[in-house]
Amino acid sequence: MDVAIVGAGAAGLSAARRLLDVRPGLRVLVLEAAARPGGRALTIQNAEIGAPLDLGCGWLHGAEDNAWLGVAERLGFNIDRTPAPWDVQYRNLGFSPEEQKDYQRAAAAFYKRMAEAQREPVDRSLASLLLPGDPWNGFLNAVSTYVSGAELDEASIHDTAHYKVHGSDWRVVEGHGRTVTQFGAGLPVALNAPVSKIDHGWAGQVWLETARGTVRARTAIVTVPTNVLAVEGVRFDPPLPDKVAAAQGLPLGLANKVFLRLDTPEELPRDAHLIGNPRTNQTGAYHLRPFGRPVIEGYFGGTLARALENEGDAAAEAFALDELVALLGESFRKRARLLVCTAWGHVPTIGGSYAFARPGSAGQRAALAAPINDSLFFAGEATSPNAFTTARGAHASGLTAAEQALAVLRP
Repeated sequence: MDVAIVGAGAAGLSAARRLLDVRPGLRVLVLEAAARPGGRALTIQNAEIGAPLDLGCGWLHGAEDNAWLGVAERLGFNIDRTPAPWDVQYRNLGFSPEEQKDYQRAAAAFYKRMAEAQREPVDRSLASLLLPGDPWNGFLNAVSTYVSGAELDEASIHDTAHYKVHGSDWRVVEGHGRTVTQFGAGLPVALNAPVSKIDHGWAGQVWLETARGTVRARTAIVTVPTNVLAVEGVRFDPPLPDKVAAAQGLPLGLANKVFLRLDTPEELPRDAHLIGNPRTNQTGAYHLRPFGRPVIEGYFGGTLARALENEGDAAAEAFALDELVALLGESFRKRARLLVCTAWGHVPTIGGSYAFARPGSAGQRAALAAPINDSLFFAGEATSPNAFTTARGAHASGLTAAEQALAVLRP
């Protein structure tokens, strides 16, 4: 091969597509450890409701200039521009207007302290910005778990300063995951081909040991999730301790979804929203009837997501139902039931949802992205300088790695 790409997620597929668009004659092979492409982008078609469900990324963040918007439109998919409902509590249930205003004041003050701390020379955790005894500290932590998959005490202040995604949040009706995989249709992808070792000690050659044999390439693009790199699930020879350290400083946080089937969906409005309990960090966010479908999409992050994942689907269903029943009434329990849960932390080829930076590790994104001797290039949402945690960041990083490889691949 001219280029071997490790990982067929959004970054790997984007890199492959760019390489072959620019140089159609290149010999490119994408090596994917799993039995399907897409990585953390996954849409399933649920037979019971007759509609797709995004189990992974589902929103086009900063949609107006999000590259996946154009991809979806070129594929003939439909874009739902309904504003994200996250800031509106349906009927103010369990969260009075006065409480919402009080929380908004606390959140605004928190983000003001964050902006000031981002200018300080020494990094620290976001939790250091909380005011002792503030009644909204728990909810601020819950929001952190939705955004980064981790509580505030684990996340870097300096890293948040680099995030630059702004604009609307839209959705692909047919599924964001389907957008990613259809974008990669026709690319040379080898499935069930986990890479165990990358030997880059040869001039102009990289040898990749896989479960399906050995691949020799002129260059390689590595898009492996940080949780895999951090435990050296892929070994480098010669070793790359700086890459391992960077990955360890950028672990994948955890966010999971639970989809509940509604027996009487007409009792709830389309695209409404509920926070289960805004007085704790151990709470879910619930999207009521997304796209008007007869489901509730629950979202859990951080330690709550990890605990429920370890306990199993029944625990996630019970937790979601308990929170919703507390808001909608006990009779609601009989009118909703589990469709499907995700467990991204238990996917061995991934191990989580998206990468946050530990305090002091904001610079590790650049370290992880840095090429090695014009032979190894790195991509993935964790390497994105300003759109990390998103599929758009993964896409952009794949394009960057492809351009870096093209620069050294002379005909």
